[in-house]
Amino acid sequence: MKKQKLVDFIAKVMEDSGFKVYKDFRTSQHIVDIYGILPTTLGDIGVVVACKNYDENWKVGMDVLKEMEMAAKTLKASKVVIVTTSDFSSQARNYAVKRNMKLIDRNGLIKIAEEFSKKIQVPEEGEEEDEYYEEEVEVYGPPSTIFHTGHTGSQRGLLSRRERRQPLTPIIRGLLQNTIILIITVVVVSFLIATILQMAAGLGTSITGIVKIMIAAALSYGIPYLVEDDGAVIMIKGTIVFFSSLLLLVILILI
Repeated sequence: MKKQKLVDFIAKVMEDSGFKVYKDFRTSQHIVDIYGILPTTLGDIGVVVACKNYDENWKVGMDVLKEMEMAAKTLKASKVVIVTTSDFSSQARNYAVKRNMKLIDRNGLIKIAEEFSKKIQVPEEGEEEDEYYEEEVEVYGPPSTIFHTGHTGSQRGLLSRRERRQPLTPIIRGLLQNTIILIITVVVVSFLIATILQMAAGLGTSITGIVKIMIAAALSYGIPYLVEDDGAVIMIKGTIVFFSSLLLLVILILI
């Protein structure tokens, strides 16, 4: 899959999710592969997307993330998404968690392709399948080197048939991927549930405090599990959310 095919594919997925998509969008200093706008009742949500078709052993670094972050600020977009046919460096993943960026690596791209493929009607006998199914995948390293990877086995390049969980709507999923919103959600929900249990079961103050912490721990790791696809991101974000919400809960308990 050449880069333009990758861009077209991601743009198609976004359009099917309700985004108004602009490909190769130019700002004063940047060219964004995809600039998407999702209209909602609360206002438009802007997303900038970079598509990087590198060799699967190549790791996307901080330079790409910072460049897209600057483009997002220029366009006042609320979300940055980096899609790659390879992987990301550990520094890039940590930075993305802190900056609330969405990173989609090769495995994540495969999952998206699987889900998208289920929405495409199976062609009639004699008709050609969609180009995303049959075309060999061409992935590229740095500008000086080109790599070609053909499809093999049942996976067929970027497309295999494994299940992908999608329990939440795109809007709720996007909101819960925001670390600040997630912390507030964990604190409010755990506080309310513990308070209801205290009133219903007559729990003491100390027991109620422990219950709040236990609920916060479950939510801190449970919600990222539902909205994130990368295990490392789930653990990092869950830890950040848990300790932040724990601090807020302690303050509320003391008050």
